[in-house]
Amino acid sequence: MNDQISFYEEKVKYEMDAWDLNEAIQSSENLVIIDARSKDSFSSEHIKGAVNLPYRTMTPESTSHIDKNALCVIYCSGIGCNASTKGALKMTQLGFKVKELIGGIEWWKREGYASEGMSMGKKFLCDCQNQN
Repeated sequence: MNDQISFYEEKVKYEMDAWDLNEAIQSSENLVIIDARSKDSFSSEHIKGAVNLPYRTMTPESTSHIDKNALCVIYCSGIGCNASTKGALKMTQLGFKVKELIGGIEWWKREGYASEGMSMGKKFLCDCQNQN
């Protein structure tokens, strides 16, 4: 049982769900919400207040404006997409504190939280192969 407890303790250190993120936003925690999808997907719809940083473009130079003391919460389209996982790995390798938003923008919207963009309400497919 101790192995299982350790597993779940480790898992929640690196993931959060839509409710957790909303609570962190409401509490004014030091957060940077990062959309790891393509610029086109971000323009169509994104979590209100998020910044777009496609995971393939994450470098020391492209992330130099991000506060290393902030918690970076990274998301993508949803559970069928792994851009957030790839982005979380890259940002961690670059020295940031990171959590992955499970369920991505799809689960965020499903919980009724705010999004913004040109095509709100659209369903997104994973655009992991189509980064720009």
